[in-house]
Amino acid sequence: MAGLFKKILNKFSREKFDWDELEETLISGDLGIKLSIQIINTLQEKGKSINPEDIIDACRNEIRSILPEDTIHISPLEDGPKVILVVGVNGTGKTTSSAKLAYLLKSKGHNVILAAADTFRAAAIEQLEIWANRIDVPLIKGEYKSDPSSVCFEAHSAAIDANADYLICDTAGRLHTRHNLMEELKKIKRSLSKGNESAPHEVLLVVDATTGSNALSQAKEFNTATELTGLIVTKMDGSGKGGIVASIANELQISTRFIGLGEEVNDFEMFDTERFINQIL
Repeated sequence: MAGLFKKILNKFSREKFDWDELEETLISGDLGIKLSIQIINTLQEKGKSINPEDIIDACRNEIRSILPEDTIHISPLEDGPKVILVVGVNGTGKTTSSAKLAYLLKSKGHNVILAAADTFRAAAIEQLEIWANRIDVPLIKGEYKSDPSSVCFEAHSAAIDANADYLICDTAGRLHTRHNLMEELKKIKRSLSKGNESAPHEVLLVVDATTGSNALSQAKEFNTATELTGLIVTKMDGSGKGGIVASIANELQISTRFIGLGEEVNDFEMFDTERFINQIL
């Protein structure tokens, strides 16, 4: 997004400019068609000549209006573990984000259990096991190619027995077809609901900020299958443009809950709208 605003300053520093060119610039910054048109409509309603600062102010105001005013906390339940299902396609940082979320919650004094439910990739199980040992969080895992819904059910039972505050389930990002993936996620949700009819309590989609409109397409598809409650946006360390945060919130009313800022375990934090606007935008 910082690159988008620099581009605006460079391209539209003249008194007159082409509205189509502005729309193309905003869309290229991953704001999406809908939000870009809203920004342009706001500018056209001003009824006066527009300068780059007007464009940037309009972007900030529109984005601020659709993002949550306050940080959305994931508070523990009073009567059992809060179950968090982490979903997303492979390559977005899903397994790493699951571990970092577990570490963040543990650092706040909570008891956390991880479940390696991406049983279709042996590497994913091994990766989460390495993370679990590193952050000293219990891990429930199954054998390679075992039923992921059974792993989640076993993990949920273990979390209940251990009086854990949170259970975080890392799920598969790819099966033979996308349809199979979505059906598997639905099966996992049904399995978890056997231990608590309201589980999973959170379904967080991990998206890569650098993938732009692909992240919006992923959010639409996963939301249809699993009713997403929030996003984890990775690669927000400066290489990510960040506009996808606003685009998904605007089109799907799904808020970003956490952001990944780098490779280290501490490079992960709760999303804060004002900090996002001030530092990233």
